[in-house]
Amino acid sequence: MLEAANIEDWGTTKKGSPVKRIKLRNGALTASIITYGAAVQDLRLQGHDAPLVLGFDTLSAYENNRTFFGAIVGRCANRVSNGKCQIAGVEYNLARGEGDVHHLHGGPDGFFSRCWDIVDVSDSSVTLEIVSADGDQGYPGNLTAQCIYKLTDDNALSIELVAQSDQPTLCNLVNHNYFNLEDGGLNDINLHRLRVDAERYLVSDDTNAPTGEIADVSHTLFDFRGLRPIGDFKNYDHNFCLADTRRSLTEVARLVAPSSGVEMDVLTTEPGVHVYGSGSLSVSDAGLDSLTYKQGAGICLETQIWPDAINHTAFPEVVLMPDETLTQHTLYRFTRAGE
Repeated sequence: MLEAANIEDWGTTKKGSPVKRIKLRNGALTASIITYGAAVQDLRLQGHDAPLVLGFDTLSAYENNRTFFGAIVGRCANRVSNGKCQIAGVEYNLARGEGDVHHLHGGPDGFFSRCWDIVDVSDSSVTLEIVSADGDQGYPGNLTAQCIYKLTDDNALSIELVAQSDQPTLCNLVNHNYFNLEDGGLNDINLHRLRVDAERYLVSDDTNAPTGEIADVSHTLFDFRGLRPIGDFKNYDHNFCLADTRRSLTEVARLVAPSSGVEMDVLTTEPGVHVYGSGSLSVSDAGLDSLTYKQGAGICLETQIWPDAINHTAFPEVVLMPDETLTQHTLYRFTRAGE
């Protein structure tokens, strides 16, 4: 196990795996990353007392709550309809959790609930790695994935995700941070102001799976092309279509907390961003700073390939081939009004 001054022991999972926490610092940003789920456990901006993300202070709370707080989810984030798909002409049935209609966020034992290995670390960055065997959660191929967290000189949390497989497989790695830029989650995010540079969104059915319809945001609740208040958080658990394919790093969204003055710009290579207002959030343990998280406590801006892409020919490609390397890059850049 790699050792460094900013790595500390952070408990042992119920399965007996040791967990480490890595503390990162650069400029006005500090972050704590845990090897359980490769999760952003805490994120702070100098001059703003509250945490910027939802998280827990104990490992047991992460194991007790299936919230995906700050974790890297995969192999394939979001939903695969009924857990069924065809990859390279072969039918697969992917694992579903108890009560899940669809395969969700990589399955009940997905990357979010496993311990990643520390590959490299510095004062401002850490590289974590996980190896997923052929057949894991129903997926074909042996897959190796890395997550590189870095705090940049301009107060951004940079997240690079890299993966390779020895067989054709689904791969859509996503960071699942819940953001609250006002008070850390004490109150809901309805008054946060949001901009998303998307002219289209995916229509979902009553199980939150895409119907296949790609709709125009004009004259709907999903038109965030101009910065405006989020409104009722319960309205949002949808993919916004930024592009038809992965592209160079592009600014795609902005989130502003009007009272605290904290602002966040989102840049990504990904063709979609899933906006989730945490309308179904259910938490049994106290959060960071002993906060009680209720529904709407945070908003997720999950940069990704569109959900259930494997089952919709008009959606972006989600199959990773053996001769390819998946590279996903997202930046969350923070500022305070007037600074």
